[in-house]
Amino acid sequence: MADTPERKVKKKVITLLKERGAYYAMPVASGFGNAGVPDILVCYGGWFIGIECKAKGGKPTALQLSNLKQIKEARGVALIIDEWALEERVLDVVLDSIDMETKHRENKVIKNGS
Repeated sequence: MADTPERKVKKKVITLLKERGAYYAMPVASGFGNAGVPDILVCYGGWFIGIECKAKGGKPTALQLSNLKQIKEARGVALIIDEWALEERVLDVVLDSIDMETKHRENKVIKNGS
């Protein structure tokens, strides 16, 4: 079975997450789950990230956008990653920012002695 363009995006995202040591899960759509949940759920550096993967030109559905909005409202990170975002290394930038924030928090704790 050939990979679809969206599946190729998912594989590249997963490869990057594995390289970073992130925890991730890919919910399976079923009649018992929540519809519109992002393709990949991630925990990285204490941050929750929902990633919706799309092929070039693909658009998220209204339900997917609603779920991403709920993640943002809960102070998580919500991303739509397509081929352009992979080329521009958007996920790398987000993960680098989390790394910097984590180091900043750790340094703050050390300086304050807490």
